Amino acid sequence: MLRIASYNIRKARGLDQKRRPERTVQVINGLDADVVVLQEADKRLGPRHPAIPRAMIDAETDFELVDVCANDISIGWHGNAVLVRKGLSVRDTARLELPGLEPRGAVRLTLNVGVGVTVVATHLGLLRRDRRAQLAVLAQATAGEGHVIMAGDFNEWSADKGFEPLAERFETYSPGRSFHARRPMAALDRFALTQGIALRDAGVEQGPLARVASDHLPIWSDVIVPSATY
Repeated sequence: MLRIASYNIRKARGLDQKRRPERTVQVINGLDADVVVLQEADKRLGPRHPAIPRAMIDAETDFELVDVCANDISIGWHGNAVLVRKGLSVRDTARLELPGLEPRGAVRLTLNVGVGVTVVATHLGLLRRDRRAQLAVLAQATAGEGHVIMAGDFNEWSADKGFEPLAERFETYSPGRSFHARRPMAALDRFALTQGIALRDAGVEQGPLARVASDHLPIWSDVIVPSATY
């Protein structure tokens, strides 16, 4: 079983308008996940400094940062960063540009668990037509992969619209309402699984620290990864 979590950390700026990366790290540690995909992990302007210092990740977590950035400063790509539990190995990392009016991207990697699982971490655009185009790119980019988990801030308010590019191969779901953290009204944060990956359990972290650390609540899911080909 693998626990994967997704968290839009809002550049570590809480609802009290204070940037406190140590608070964000506390929330991440409390998720008890094997893989955590982050959105808004880097600041938007200039050289895109990380919202959480690399040294803090090394010193205060049991995670390793997957190398997906395109410079020596950021921890992510278009704000998408991936943390994996120490001892979990990764291969075949890639950065994916996504279409749309605003700059967006995704990162792809393969976890060496079971038969191998491709993870795609993304933060989709604000316009539905852009999101559909972006999901089409991600579906095409993973067309040759056997088992795929997509995770991130899908930015989709509808429960059933906007996911058409994934419908043929993926089951898309949300563990619950994750936005706004103060009063959750929308299930913006989601997972999408290909056939063969079984959902065991899922939820939204609603503890008091998570409710102030970002405007999004973290989501998580426990999935069963096939251990052999059939």
